[in-house]
Amino acid sequence: MDSLGHFYRDTWAEVDLDSIQANVTSIKKHLNKEVEIIAVVKANAYGHGDAKVAETALAAGATYLAVAFMDEAIALRKKGIKAPILVLGASRPFDVTMAAKYNITLTVFQKEWLEEAKNHLLAGEILLVHIKVDTGMGRLGIRNSEELKELEDVIANDARFQFEGIYTHFATADELDPSYFQQQLAAFESILAALTHQPKYVHSSNSAATIRFPKSYFNAVRLGIAMYGLTPSLEMEKEIPFSLKEAFSLKARLVHVKKMQKGDKVSYGATYETEKDEWIGTIPIGYADGWIRRLNGQEVLINGRRVPIVGRICMDQCMIRLPHEIPVGTIVTLIGSDGTECISINEIAAKLDTINYEVPCMIAGRVPRQYIKGGKIVEIKNYLLDN
Repeated sequence: MDSLGHFYRDTWAEVDLDSIQANVTSIKKHLNKEVEIIAVVKANAYGHGDAKVAETALAAGATYLAVAFMDEAIALRKKGIKAPILVLGASRPFDVTMAAKYNITLTVFQKEWLEEAKNHLLAGEILLVHIKVDTGMGRLGIRNSEELKELEDVIANDARFQFEGIYTHFATADELDPSYFQQQLAAFESILAALTHQPKYVHSSNSAATIRFPKSYFNAVRLGIAMYGLTPSLEMEKEIPFSLKEAFSLKARLVHVKKMQKGDKVSYGATYETEKDEWIGTIPIGYADGWIRRLNGQEVLINGRRVPIVGRICMDQCMIRLPHEIPVGTIVTLIGSDGTECISINEIAAKLDTINYEVPCMIAGRVPRQYIKGGKIVEIKNYLLDN
């Protein structure tokens, strides 16, 4: 077995770790020196791979990590990640012993949760907590200073709890109109003023606010989508004062090439009919890989040229119309660059009428990830065989 890892299919994603490092470095230069970076690696690092992205972000200057659920945090611990990890989502109070065991920081926002958690924490165990404030996202969080005071009192009166941080989340920081953002920021500052003691970390900025609004930095920011080289929104793209380097690409190889006659049909439903003699190539990627049927007609790159997907995308395969006979084994780029052409994640998002966040997240775990550093493959992660 190759020490880098291996896989047995002609479809893979490539993650350029140098791009992630460059993005974190650019953000760090943009911040005041005292502002720390919390690297958000939830959802398997937005589909890029949690451990490798975490290691890269920490090496580039991030000091904390954030995930959505405790399972994600424990997975990072089991992969050798020792940096502080904050769980942004709701956790169950009876799981606090596991959080304490793995030194995982939990988000809290209910007095009742803390009271129940007390019944499960053992003597001598320490649970780090960050209080979540709902300033207008309408998701999780306390909404006023009275609730904050209740949480502070419970935490202060039990030595097993350590109040390490407080934070909120902005709903519209990536929109050009800043009015709702400013309303949320003012609400957060009002809550902060009611604190009896300010904790070590105060954070509110997502990638968009980090790029646009220095007043929202406090002493830490949460770097998510921009770390992966993607713009928080298309409308704020021109406001980014440095270049972002897209880290994710998706590739496959031609596994079959055939010449079809005029009038031949392609794929389920026979929805595509050749208008003349055509060369049709098959690539081994389909909707079970996250390359969903709504991408019918999307172009891909081969030999630096755009060619269309034809017929319906199948579960494991799809077909492309070639300009001429091309050898089996030739690389096809579904996301990324080939020659002077590029298919960006934003292009795929536009085709799907969604946001760029969703695209790498939806590429399934059964698609192997190759990690590139210095132009070389440094690791291959095959989630089917490695777990």
